[in-house]
Amino acid sequence: MEHVAIDLGGRESQICVRAADGTVVEERRCETRKLGRYLKERPPSRVVVETCAEAFSVADEAIKLGHEVRVVPATLAPALGVGERGTKTDTRDARKLSEVSTRIDLPSVHVPSPQARERKALCGSRDSLVRARTQLVNHVRGALRTERVRIRSGKTETFVERVQQSVSKLPSHLEPLLAAVVQLSEHIAVLDAQLLLIVKSEPQCQILMTMPGVGPVTAVRFVATVDAIGRFESAHKLQAYLGLTPGEDSSSDKKRRTSITKAGPAAMRWTLVQAAWAARRAKGKHPMLLWAQQVELRRGKRVAVLALARKMAGALYAMWRDQVPYDPNRAAKIPAPMPMLAD
Repeated sequence: MEHVAIDLGGRESQICVRAADGTVVEERRCETRKLGRYLKERPPSRVVVETCAEAFSVADEAIKLGHEVRVVPATLAPALGVGERGTKTDTRDARKLSEVSTRIDLPSVHVPSPQARERKALCGSRDSLVRARTQLVNHVRGALRTERVRIRSGKTETFVERVQQSVSKLPSHLEPLLAAVVQLSEHIAVLDAQLLLIVKSEPQCQILMTMPGVGPVTAVRFVATVDAIGRFESAHKLQAYLGLTPGEDSSSDKKRRTSITKAGPAAMRWTLVQAAWAARRAKGKHPMLLWAQQVELRRGKRVAVLALARKMAGALYAMWRDQVPYDPNRAAKIPAPMPMLAD
């Protein structure tokens, strides 16, 4: 089997092909958008790429063409010798990846399905619109406070209406901002409608949404992030993947727990934390929420919410694995590591 290492670039990529004995067969540059055509002409090989924006689309094409694919974590590349001795070029990187591939079976990250990537992109687009709207709303609030005008609290969707009720004559420089807030809210509503359509057609999301605090955004993003529940051996493995478990900084006789590791997908971790805040405000005496209240008494609100987010991730894992809706008593029994230090 030949080993085809590709150092991906936005416009052009560097390719190094080695035979099984390590001999360089070919080195060349290729337009990144034409890599599929290049791989189609090659016999079944092991294709090696580093994680980057283009990696998964190239991996999809290679798999369809019958190649064996390894998407190497970019964080692992330096340990493999990429960029060693302070010299890093596309040619050297491709050579090193292909050379290592002939010696060992390189580890590969999970290649998410096209559907999972599409849904994560949808959630990411919604996040961008929400952040832009929040920034505009905060700017308008701050500008009006300089005129000693305070806008009463309420939902973001009604912000423009509340501003109009509080201000008799709006400064002209704020009018375009309020118009932009209205437009952004309309665009967000369109994406929310798309999320609802996904939820209605996805029984898995409907199961996850039976948990307090979990809505369409959290459910769709969780399913898209995990993609295949079988790739995690346990709830704790998933919690660690999401960066919600405590880290450790120990040496010799010194043992010290640190804050959460924050490894893995930051967007999913942030979404779970927001879901935990929502669950915390939920009505009803759920054992899981009562547990979080006890943690809050000992460690404070922020630590309790992070611990609750971790426990919710474990419960969502079990619900998906067993295909059962939320059971308050069962969720309370999902084991969670000791609460971490304040984030």
